[in-house]
Amino acid sequence: MAGWANRGTGTASKASSCERDTGPCREETGRAHLRKFARASSRVLLSLGVALLVTQAVNAARGGHINVASVSGSINPASADYLIESIATSERDGAAALLIELDTPGGLVASTRDILQAMLNADVPIIVYVTPRGAWAISAGTFITVAANVAAMSPGTSIGAAHPVSASGGTERQPTDKEEEGANPAGSVDVGMEKAENALAAMMESIAQERNRNVEWVVKAVRESVAVSETKALELGVIDLIADNRAELLKNIDGRVVRINGEERTLAVAGLPAKNLEMTLAQVIFNFLADPNVAILLFMAGGLGLYAEFNSPGLIVPGVLGVACMVLAGIAFQILPFDWVGLILILAGLGLFVAEMFFQTFGVLFALGGVCMLLGGTMIFDQPDFSDLTVSFWGVLVPAVAAMAVFGGLIVFAVGRTMMAGQIMGVDELVGLIGKTVSKLEPEGKVFVRGEYWNAAVTEEEEEIEEGAAVEVASIEGLHMTVRRAKTS
Repeated sequence: MAGWANRGTGTASKASSCERDTGPCREETGRAHLRKFARASSRVLLSLGVALLVTQAVNAARGGHINVASVSGSINPASADYLIESIATSERDGAAALLIELDTPGGLVASTRDILQAMLNADVPIIVYVTPRGAWAISAGTFITVAANVAAMSPGTSIGAAHPVSASGGTERQPTDKEEEGANPAGSVDVGMEKAENALAAMMESIAQERNRNVEWVVKAVRESVAVSETKALELGVIDLIADNRAELLKNIDGRVVRINGEERTLAVAGLPAKNLEMTLAQVIFNFLADPNVAILLFMAGGLGLYAEFNSPGLIVPGVLGVACMVLAGIAFQILPFDWVGLILILAGLGLFVAEMFFQTFGVLFALGGVCMLLGGTMIFDQPDFSDLTVSFWGVLVPAVAAMAVFGGLIVFAVGRTMMAGQIMGVDELVGLIGKTVSKLEPEGKVFVRGEYWNAAVTEEEEEIEEGAAVEVASIEGLHMTVRRAKTS
């Protein structure tokens, strides 16, 4: 008891001392508060660290991120390679899902088929999101959207119109008795187009059944080319949801169960970071060249450059640009299926343009050349297996042919002016003039005499004359000069 009393007395003594010496007591109390604050802060930081580790572990367990591939434009071999590679990349790096943001007017049937095969056999959930507002998933885009594990659209978007558009390449069969009675007013059926339509309808039906979508409507999109808005598509069961943005989309589909190669898998994508998958440089270039409008413009620009170089040898720049454009056009023709008849017509048009320089038909050959190029341009990419990618007649083809005609006309005008100048001056006045070769004469080439370019050949006593040499006009016949090396004093 005495011990307990002493302890109590000691405590009281300390309390009494604390009351007497208030300064040290306050200092000790402050240190105690600091220790408590430090311990509390440590607990909070530790809790946050544990929560972060748990979150990272959960994200790692469910994929950790989603991959995003964006396609804006036509479906062609380049964009198909990009999407197929994106699927393979998502499978390799364990992405929780692949999100394809889509805005396309359609494309090649063969490229679409390659994409669909990769999507249907993918080991990663694929989400197709038609975005941004104003985007569409037309034709090939409809197939890709329907084939997704989750199909979504932004407000203000559309889908459908998946009928093949090519009207050439097939043969016509005679109408059946029923068709002759009025069921087929056209009187014949394009067998190639009918086969393409049936094949695409069957493929669309199979995909819709696999993804549990509205089979009747998607088949109608192929056969009747119907199209609907995003709200109607949701109502018809063509898509799964409408989302204003990517974050809303991922939040709304989180927890959704999808089937991947026959196995059910629950999506865990809300809040995951997105990794953008970009096209390679080669894919970007090929994707640009895979536009028929670009291909035809490159081809015509190449022809124009070579035409200018042929007419005025030694300019170099038109020739180099012409060759470069022709090479790029050749690459485009390797990517895109084309009709040889259309290509031959375009070449014939270029040939007629060149012929106008020599025969002076006052524009007749030019007109025929323009017609050939217009016909060739409309036919060159019109193939049975070619869907939705065509050359814009009024937007590209007509202006391109008109520009070539104007350019060629200026050249012909200059040639005619030279001819008239020669007639006014008289042959005798031209003979003896000193000019300069603008290309090597071996024995023929181009010379520049009195402000005009002329086709010229060396005299019999000369074998060749180098470029840039001074020459004297020996004789002239029509638009063709004969020259000799000028005598130096």
